[in-house]
This record gives sequence, C-alpha cells and structure tokens, in this order.
Amino acid sequence: MELKKGIDYIGVNVVFWCHDGNGNILFSKRSQKCKDEQGRWECGGGSMEFGESFDDAVTRELMEEYCTKPLKIDYVATQNMIRTHEGKKTHWMNNIHCALVDPKTVRIGEPDKIDEIGWFPIDALPTPLHSQIIHEVPVIKKFFSKK
Repeated sequence: MELKKGIDYIGVNVVFWCHDGNGNILFSKRSQKCKDEQGRWECGGGSMEFGESFDDAVTRELMEEYCTKPLKIDYVATQNMIRTHEGKKTHWMNNIHCALVDPKTVRIGEPDKIDEIGWFPIDALPTPLHSQIIHEVPVIKKFFSKK
C-alpha cells in the first residue's frame, strides 16, 4: 500500500513567491490537468524531497516550473495548510519563501500544469486565486514592507 503525502501523513513543501525586485510578483494559472484548483492563479511550489534543504527545494522547483534559477532566496514563514479536497482532509506544511528572479529568464517549464504566467503587483493579483493564497498574502506583504 502506497501512502500519500498530505493525506496519509503531513506533507512538507516549499512555496515560493518570485519577484523581480521592482514590486512585481510572478503568478501562474493552473491547467485543467492539475489535480486540484484548476484555472486558479498561484505563486509556485512543490513537495520537498528527502534530504533536501529549503533552498535546494526552491531552486529545483523554480527550474522545473519556470526554467530559471533564483538570484536570491529568503525564507519568510511556515504555515499549516489544512483543507478538504475531493472529500478528504489534506494537511501540508507550507515553507514560504521569496525568490528574486530575472524576469527575462522566466518561461513555462511545465506546460501540462501551467496554462499561462504573468507579473502582477502584490495589490493587483489575478483572479481566481488558489484557495491558500489569501493566507500567504499578509506574510508576504509584511516581508516586503521590511525591505
């Protein structure tokens, strides 16, 4: 029997809010082939692999999703993500980061999971948003206000 992350045990992931250093945030629109929240906009992220550091996980996921490497990674916060998906309770630990990237190097790396990408000011994010984004916006705004 195969145990499933986030369902049979708490999953651990990295979430990254890519920014250009000029107040713009990179968001992607989830495709219809995603397991959930299709058509919704999100920052980026993925499951950590065994033995991986936060920075290594962010770097790997950035390469997979956006074909770019971070110029700088800042850890922001860790939050619980508990929700119900397809009638099952899920539980993830979101390790939230901000990643400075060069917008000229960004492109869609997972066209089966990402319909489109775009740069947006934090106060004008696209809609509809992934259900967990609302919980992350306050900590991201606080992080940027300290910079």
